[in-house]
Amino acid sequence: MKFVDEASIHVTAGKGGDGSSSFRREKYIQYGGPDGGDGGQGGSVYLEGDSGLNTLVDFRHRRIYKAQNGVAGKGQEKYGKKGEDIYIRVPLGTVVTDESGQVALGDVTEHEQHLLVARGGRGGLGNVHFKSSTNRAPRKSTPGEVGEDFQLHLELKVLADIGLLGFPNAGKSTLISTVSAARPKVADYPFTTLYPNLGVVRVGFDSSFVIADVPGLIEGAAEGAGLGVQFLKHLQRTRLLLHLVDIAPLDEMPPAEAVRKLEQELISFDASLGEKPRWLVFTKTDVLGEQEAKDIADEVVRVLDWKSPWFMISSVTRSGTDELVQSIGRALDEMAELEAEQQKTWDIEP
Repeated sequence: MKFVDEASIHVTAGKGGDGSSSFRREKYIQYGGPDGGDGGQGGSVYLEGDSGLNTLVDFRHRRIYKAQNGVAGKGQEKYGKKGEDIYIRVPLGTVVTDESGQVALGDVTEHEQHLLVARGGRGGLGNVHFKSSTNRAPRKSTPGEVGEDFQLHLELKVLADIGLLGFPNAGKSTLISTVSAARPKVADYPFTTLYPNLGVVRVGFDSSFVIADVPGLIEGAAEGAGLGVQFLKHLQRTRLLLHLVDIAPLDEMPPAEAVRKLEQELISFDASLGEKPRWLVFTKTDVLGEQEAKDIADEVVRVLDWKSPWFMISSVTRSGTDELVQSIGRALDEMAELEAEQQKTWDIEP
């Protein structure tokens, strides 16, 4: 299935039911008085998170959603029935903005989370509300309000703990297929990845994390060159980036230069991506001798003055992949503990 990460939909909430203008007329009751009931509220439109979905492809076939109108009130102070709400299922990570895409209205990040995107109109008031000492037979009632009506832009930003980035043929797809059950397309030519792939990586018996592989970037990606820019936004929600570098590239770009160029593309697209924790992972070490690969990696780390963790792996022979996975698991646990401590501090502060 082709990955679809943007869609436009039109949502209309239900109109509120009209209030009733009615008078009580019963035998043996001389002064009946007003008894018009209120109209029911119009149905609202919600987005509902569904962990079983991973694209917005359904919105290519249906783009208009309308909730049910409220029922009008009746005599004998009978209130109209509320219109039924509708729930539009969307994948986790869906961001909702206005039609221009500039004003964020909310995002859906949890399974069965409900996000209100169009509120139903209030029901009108029946004439029973307008009775007073000076007006004992009011004929006034109010109509129901119109429900909200919006054109919305939906954008999917993949939710993953780990994001893989690198130039084409850096070995991202091979790595994710090695450490998880994901089976992306793998070949010896650029741009085999045309849409994000997600994989769940097990760390022990009761721990796991989600890893995302996005299309390879090329120089000028932040300005729209190549395929990767369409999916750079999916890295914004990851907690840790793995920067994959081919230790023996077929082109003449030295590994250290490749790291700097890709780093600049990240910062050009979103400065916050440059501040996100990022580890260096040298790939395809099996094509070189162990000492030669180690010498190249050491030199790149020295030239870059790299302070963050770095690893050497071969996804083909699985050399170094277990150490990488275990290190990621420990780092995510530490991040979770730090976030929990920060939350306790915020809860204590007045």
